[in-house]
Amino acid sequence: MPGSGDGTVEAATAQGIEEDEMRVRGMKDHDVKGAELKEKELQPESEDGPATGTPQTAEADGGQVMPLAAAALKTELEQMRGERDQLMDRLARLQAEFENTRRREVKERADARDYAVQRAVEPFLAVMDNFQLALKADGTLEQLRAGVELILKQMEEALKGLHVQAVETVGKQFDPRVHEALGSIETKEFPDHQVMEEIRRGYKIREKLLRPALVRIASNTAVVSE
Repeated sequence: MPGSGDGTVEAATAQGIEEDEMRVRGMKDHDVKGAELKEKELQPESEDGPATGTPQTAEADGGQVMPLAAAALKTELEQMRGERDQLMDRLARLQAEFENTRRREVKERADARDYAVQRAVEPFLAVMDNFQLALKADGTLEQLRAGVELILKQMEEALKGLHVQAVETVGKQFDPRVHEALGSIETKEFPDHQVMEEIRRGYKIREKLLRPALVRIASNTAVVSE
């Protein structure tokens, strides 16, 4: 039958076309997968393994952070060492300056003390010379006495040059600030507590007392009774 034959032919033709399309699609899928595999094979691999996106990038970033942190710590350590060396050098200089200052101060004090002693002793050298001459001299007792009086006067002048002066005693009213009473003398002629006798001379340097004068004072009972 012509009609039936035509339908069979058309169905067979349609089926053949569909099969051909499926083959083409299969070939295309096979070709795409093969191309992807070849592309993966051609990609370079890193030392730690194939490059696989984000995890490998994180590892790479971590590997870079560690050397940078170590370099920063090393730089900071070197800077601290430099500051330490500067401080140690400054400390050594300060210690040397302090030691030099201390030695200079000790020397200056010693020089000042020696100078003061020199100024104090120098006027008495002539007194010592006169004492030695008096001991070598031959003369009477009166001449020896006169010589000692001259030497004593010379010594008093030397003391005045050092602002040292004798405390006034005989004829002055007793002053406990500069006098020390060792006894009393009964009298009706002089006021009570007037200094009658000097036993040991006292001295002052300007207004400062070096030692008090030892004296005996008047004891006037009539004045006391009144």
